[in-house]
Amino acid sequence: MAGGGGAGRKVTVAAVQFACTDVESENVATAERLIREAHKKGANIVLIQELFEGHYFCQAQRLDFFQRAKLYKGNPTIIRLQKLAKELEVVIPVSFFEEANNAHCNSVAIIDADGTDLGLYRKSHIPDGPGYQEKFYFNPGDTGFKAFKTKYATIGVGICWDQWFPECARAMVLQGAEILFYPTAIGSEPQDNNLDSREHWKRVMQGHAGANLVPLVASNRIGRETVETEHGKSTITFYGNSFIAGPTGEIVKLANDKDEEVLVAEFDLDEIKSTRHGWGIFRDRRPDLYKVLVTLDGEKS
Repeated sequence: MAGGGGAGRKVTVAAVQFACTDVESENVATAERLIREAHKKGANIVLIQELFEGHYFCQAQRLDFFQRAKLYKGNPTIIRLQKLAKELEVVIPVSFFEEANNAHCNSVAIIDADGTDLGLYRKSHIPDGPGYQEKFYFNPGDTGFKAFKTKYATIGVGICWDQWFPECARAMVLQGAEILFYPTAIGSEPQDNNLDSREHWKRVMQGHAGANLVPLVASNRIGRETVETEHGKSTITFYGNSFIAGPTGEIVKLANDKDEEVLVAEFDLDEIKSTRHGWGIFRDRRPDLYKVLVTLDGEKS
């Protein structure tokens, strides 16, 4: 660390991974059990997977699935996890299907270690492909990318498909995020049984960690889920592989594709900050040359 000795600002992060049933109460109870387990292992910030309250319903385009959406304020799952966060003094990003008047979003509420709700992030990038038909349900998020100042660290949270976009990670770190978190639901591709994206998926996020010199936590579900669609049954086998990466992109903890897991890793944020500043990647940025990034086709207006 710059300036010599002394204990750094150490933070322990956790990713939990489990198979979801389609019974909300069961999944919330599982999430609570695993958060408690992570806390016993020393975790300060615990990440739960995307839309963990039930099966990943976006395999189908069904009107009845809109009934799964809940309001942000007064949401019973968020309230329950606020109480748990306060009890355990842990930070918990809570993924949920949000209804806001006539809009619907794939959202996450950031709960601080005293149970305070620090605010909302709405998923910005919405996928639309076989088995992952999210555009039917979700409006593109309008919150913009954020950095949330929690008790233990300033964190950035993207949601699943956001994790494929380097602009999302960089935007959060530019605003001060010291650790990136990505709750996820990803697995097999119903249209192509030979397509397995897990290694690509990990490498992209490892790149975000390394390019920004921050730790990164990804939580994904496991299990085989079958949903009745308008064209018959659709099945996805979710491949887990939840992981925690260090600030050079190295994987420090990795789950497998079948088992319930609680991954835990500790980072010295002061030491990482010193390294990040010394490496010069933020000193040497050229925002004046990046205007092409705000175009769709690469052509300057």
